[in-house]
Amino acid sequence: MSSTKWSSRLGIFLPGILVAATGVGAGDLLTASMAGSRVGLAILWAAPLGCLLKWTLNEGLARWQMATETTLLEGWVTRLGRWIQWVFLAYFLLWSFFVGGALSNACGVAGASLLPLGDPNTSRKIWSIFHALAGLGLVWVGGFRVFEKIMSTFVGLKFVAVIVTAALLASDWRAVLHGLLVPRIPSEGLPWTLGVLGGVGGTVTLLSYGYWIREKKRTGEEGVRVCRVDLGLAYTLTAMFGVAMIIIGSHIQIEGQGVRLSAQLADQLAVVLGPAGKWTFLVGFWGAVFSSLLGVWQSAPYLFADFLALRRGLSPEQYKNLDLARTPAYRGYLVAIAVVPLVTLWLTVERIQLAYAVMGALFMPLLALTLLILNTQSRFVGERFRSGWLINAILVVTLVLFAYMGFLQLAERMPAIG
Repeated sequence: MSSTKWSSRLGIFLPGILVAATGVGAGDLLTASMAGSRVGLAILWAAPLGCLLKWTLNEGLARWQMATETTLLEGWVTRLGRWIQWVFLAYFLLWSFFVGGALSNACGVAGASLLPLGDPNTSRKIWSIFHALAGLGLVWVGGFRVFEKIMSTFVGLKFVAVIVTAALLASDWRAVLHGLLVPRIPSEGLPWTLGVLGGVGGTVTLLSYGYWIREKKRTGEEGVRVCRVDLGLAYTLTAMFGVAMIIIGSHIQIEGQGVRLSAQLADQLAVVLGPAGKWTFLVGFWGAVFSSLLGVWQSAPYLFADFLALRRGLSPEQYKNLDLARTPAYRGYLVAIAVVPLVTLWLTVERIQLAYAVMGALFMPLLALTLLILNTQSRFVGERFRSGWLINAILVVTLVLFAYMGFLQLAERMPAIG
């Protein structure tokens, strides 16, 4: 097969690879490892089930876009009323600040673990700023094609590092298969099970997929079929990451909170696997958090630029031909999300985190509910693109599950990682 044909076939999977790279960050890996440490292999099944739920949400987003040639954000505004854009904007600005700071901090911890520069706190701050600005530069200068190549490399890096570490640790493969195939929740394991179910695969970053498939110019029923395939790859990889981290966590005892757990986790792995195990994990952890940062830096400005474009009242043709990545709104938001959240390196942000938790608890149920409303009506998507009973049933389960998780989060009954 020629290199051109191979590249063309590989290109089918690139948006899905971006989903896997962006959706698996420090929080997901640490939640899964802590769950494994607390309740063992019994909840391995939660990682693939959580990925199935996220696949269904992203498939619904792609279905809407292929049917209408509009983003889901535009669908919200035109079909559900303009009120929803202000609810989303409030959430999105808060999410950007909190996640921007969390990702920069996670990259700082990963960088300081690999190459310390002075005392731990100073080293973390230096590496946090470096990664935030490096991500800004790569997205600003590189464009979408360079971004795709970088993210594909990082997916391979963290995939190999985490999977190899888990494979070296796993000694009882029968227990692994039992944990995957026989769903059960151990005593006092419900919060950790829900944490794994909800943690894999990202939250608002799901909306980014619509802009990545727009870059690929996917349309119509063929576009839906291609999206199902590359999302299948994305969430298969994501499920494997989650399963691997639960396996890793089940072999060690870790305590505490925050991304600094990664250093403790690496030290524990050094005891079990030796220095090679420690450094393999640290490199994989760095790849996970920096790829997640790059994905958010590249995709979040799309949403803000799209919001402003909708506010301008462009005609359908003008909107369809608008290159969001070249607008001042995109560039300005890229700078803002890279720079403004750096203040969290010096500030205490409990109130911001509380507000973020309140609004974040509402986002996933809102996404599931709006997909149930929009994609079940022929007058919106046409008969060919209507979602079937199976997809709708999974969306209903997703809606109920994430609403319940939101309630537990607001009641402070979910495990605290960050």
